[in-house]
Amino acid sequence: MNLIEELRWRGMLHDFMPGTEEQLASGMTTGYIGFDPTASSLHIGNLATIMLLVQLQRAGHKPVALVGGATGMVGDPSGKSSERNLLDEETLRANQEGIRKQLEKFLDFNAGANSAEMVNNYDWFKEFSFLEFLRDVGKHLTVNYMMKKESVQKRINADEEGDRAEGISFTEFSYQLLQGYDFYHLYKHNNVRLQMGASDQWGNITTGTELIRRMDGGKAYALVGKLVTKSDGTKFGKSEGGNVWLDPAMTTPYKFYQFWLNLTDEEAAKLIKVYTLLPKEEIDRLTEEHQQAPHLRILQKALAKDVTIRVHSEEEYHAAVDASEVLFGKGDLETLRGLREDVLLSVFEGVPFIEVSKASFEETPTVSDLLAEVTGGNIFESKGEAKRMIKNGGVSINRQKVQGPDDKVEYELLQQKYLVVQKGKKNYYLVSVI
Repeated sequence: MNLIEELRWRGMLHDFMPGTEEQLASGMTTGYIGFDPTASSLHIGNLATIMLLVQLQRAGHKPVALVGGATGMVGDPSGKSSERNLLDEETLRANQEGIRKQLEKFLDFNAGANSAEMVNNYDWFKEFSFLEFLRDVGKHLTVNYMMKKESVQKRINADEEGDRAEGISFTEFSYQLLQGYDFYHLYKHNNVRLQMGASDQWGNITTGTELIRRMDGGKAYALVGKLVTKSDGTKFGKSEGGNVWLDPAMTTPYKFYQFWLNLTDEEAAKLIKVYTLLPKEEIDRLTEEHQQAPHLRILQKALAKDVTIRVHSEEEYHAAVDASEVLFGKGDLETLRGLREDVLLSVFEGVPFIEVSKASFEETPTVSDLLAEVTGGNIFESKGEAKRMIKNGGVSINRQKVQGPDDKVEYELLQQKYLVVQKGKKNYYLVSVI
């Protein structure tokens, strides 16, 4: 399959300009996508866009990733209802470095003729004065043309209708012209003939093709993928806790894995085509197996495995699977022993965290004393309550069933400092011995 066919069957293709397919068929085409450095990490919403570049390179074309060091200082109105907070140059540079490292995991920068490249539009905008830009670039597009863009109209109409939106400033209004010049610059200096992005970027991208036509008499092309959305129509990439980031310091590999594992069947069937490079035959096979036994969550597991390994590593994937076993599977003491401290804390983030002194722990006579008095009544309010539940087989420590209420406290400390207490089927507590 060529690139268009590949994107179409994967459900990734939204629209493209006439002539784009012919341009791609004519030989190796250089195409680019811009990434906004307003955070130090990309998230899984951005990853769908990265996959457009991945598919471009797999089809034999040359991908260019543009990090918007200059345009990141301005802000893009597309898909937004209010003005963006602007960042200083130092913060933007730090963010750019983080994004660069993430893109290198997906694109091959040593592939020969079609090796990926990374550029920063700050490099050509930093010496461009405001007056020069107005004289050399701004005169080529009319305000009428720029006003017709859907992203601009939405912001203006919302403001006129008294919505919460704040309208649109000249700063953000000018964004499409800046992005259009990026396309022109890359067209002239990097042989770029195609810009890609999510569907909400169509207006900005076609502004670039129009600018190239008016400034140089040249021909350039646009292709946009479908905007990946959740079932409620909002942008994909967020969980209840906010964005699902590619940076493990911002979203742990365990939480990252769990996000994919918890997708609905409908979402998994759609997104396994977008976020993985699995061939059609394998995806069809997985889909059929999933339909026969949905409770096994075959699609979710295949998707979670593939993406977690590519974003993090195989080691982190296995650690996430082991961690999942602790709460949702057959994880035992041996499983708990194998969890790194950061993974253990990630698994039990949000459960009651109880600190006890090492002296108190070592001097505790029975497990009932530990679960009631020593832990300050946070697990059981009284020894009597603890004893009753232990006798009924409802208490485990480190995944081991507590046999008797008067058992001695002889439990191994995980990572030399933690106990995992389970009361009933769903109530967990993490006890830290310090």
